[in-house]
Amino acid sequence: MPRRVASDDAGIREAAACIRGGGVAAFPTETVYGLGASTLAPDALRKVYELKGRPSDNPLIAHVVDAVDAKMLVAEWDRRCNRLAAAFWPGPLTLILPRGDMVPDEAVAGLSSIAVRSPMHPVARSLLYAVDGPVSAPSANRSGHVSPTTAEHVMADFAGVEDLLVLEGGRAGFGIESTVLDLTGEVPVIRRPGSVTADALRRIVGTVEVAHAVQQGASPGTSLIHYAPDVPATMVPTVRLAVFLASMREPAAVLAMPGTEVREPHVVIRMQPDAEGYARMLYAGLREAEATGLSQIVIEEPSGRDGVWLAVLDRLRRATVR
Repeated sequence: MPRRVASDDAGIREAAACIRGGGVAAFPTETVYGLGASTLAPDALRKVYELKGRPSDNPLIAHVVDAVDAKMLVAEWDRRCNRLAAAFWPGPLTLILPRGDMVPDEAVAGLSSIAVRSPMHPVARSLLYAVDGPVSAPSANRSGHVSPTTAEHVMADFAGVEDLLVLEGGRAGFGIESTVLDLTGEVPVIRRPGSVTADALRRIVGTVEVAHAVQQGASPGTSLIHYAPDVPATMVPTVRLAVFLASMREPAAVLAMPGTEVREPHVVIRMQPDAEGYARMLYAGLREAEATGLSQIVIEEPSGRDGVWLAVLDRLRRATVR
């Protein structure tokens, strides 16, 4: 059974000692909880993949304190990086850059690039200072399952794992994974949308393209089926929702917007109407739907199509592919 510890000085020291010693520890960030190991320890990184059941072609994100630490892991750092780090770090923006010579293959799934970001969560930052080195971490959940936004979610996903240390850090403030921006080409490309929007990035670096990944590539978290609950989930537009629910033979857990009527025997989980609020509760809502014990989940499709809604829809589409 995992062991949850408080994020006080003693807990931070214990988690840092675990990571420095070649172990793995779960910790909170402002996006989701991460399953961390030293970026420079190949054996520890292999443990992360083994614990998650993570495909070997899915690279990890290296978490650093700041741009100074990031530069130690990359082969190139240009003016775009300086501007982006000044605007969005610490925060939920990951940069993909050519990897440096000191980075082991296990940290990047054998790729020539590395994903790196500086988290803003105070517990994550305290841990990085205590480790005194970069920490690579995917989300702290079973591979492909709904990402964890609380320590309880991590404990549930790794219930059968003995002595996994989980740092308590409350509920994640953003609730979805970071925006991933690929800077290995001439034009920056968003490989995974997140809370840092395309418009916000364009204000800093000009032209930014948005990729529509359908398979795992150089960015973490871009496989077609991802962030998915254990039971089948279907996304339905609002105008078709009532008819769809009436046609179902068995009751479903329904993630619905405020004001949308959901009749018994279906179980409704009310989502927030704004993009940031919806993102913050998305994964908790999917896990709550799983916990109902019902055999199906129905998600009312949000109507928003820009800004953070783009990231929300990305996660919902991946969660509803079977």
